[in-house]
Amino acid sequence: MADIGLESLETNPDNKKKKVLLTQYDYLEGPKSRTSELAFTINVVFQFIRGFRKLHFVGPCVTVFGSARFTKEHAYYKMAEEVGRAIVKTGFTVMTGGGPGIMEAANKGAFEAGGTSVGCNIRLPQEQKPNAYMHEWVLLDYFFVRKFLMLKYSYAFVVLPGGWGTMDEMFETLTLVQTGMIHHFPVILMGKEYYQPLMDYLEIMLREGTISKEDLNYVTLTDDTNETIYILEKYITEHYKIRRRKGFWILGERKRKQYTS
Repeated sequence: MADIGLESLETNPDNKKKKVLLTQYDYLEGPKSRTSELAFTINVVFQFIRGFRKLHFVGPCVTVFGSARFTKEHAYYKMAEEVGRAIVKTGFTVMTGGGPGIMEAANKGAFEAGGTSVGCNIRLPQEQKPNAYMHEWVLLDYFFVRKFLMLKYSYAFVVLPGGWGTMDEMFETLTLVQTGMIHHFPVILMGKEYYQPLMDYLEIMLREGTISKEDLNYVTLTDDTNETIYILEKYITEHYKIRRRKGFWILGERKRKQYTS
């Protein structure tokens, strides 16, 4: 039987702006040559290694998610800045996606409060430049690597209003909780006006039997930064014992930097 494949017939010159995406993410466009598949696999492995080495010593993290589109004047930007400040006062590192908007605000709050602020940035035509409020960051090519790293080094997620990417990150995390892949991982939604319709829809899902009552145990909706910090500290102190990691000089590793003055 002949080996049949499909190739894109896109020739429109107006789509040149999409060239970055087509070049960067064409691994999703069906089977490639064996050489290309091997090169892709090696690249992914090196992305993981780079992330592991960069984030291993930044300390236990709480990741803050939200839209890249909110400006400094927006109430949600200010909310993210406040929660970033509050998180680092508990001793945790603030991690974000490293971009503008909510991500920048949370990093800024942490950075200016004297805590540790880090990010996992992604190469995109927009939103690709790391914001100015991070002590450490890693620049990645693949969303699945980025999501893995943010989840791996976090003890909780704080989710402010956002779009497709924010919903993707939140629901994938809840799926991992539901299926027992991760445990004792709180997801705190901030922005009652924005997220109340989503909470109402989750109740519809519960009523229809597509999720269980227990699936909602780790989801909390609030506008209160103090309540957010209380929930974080409660879950983490009840279920985790935090320990610092030592670097091996022979591997060129170093201990966590002290960013505070």
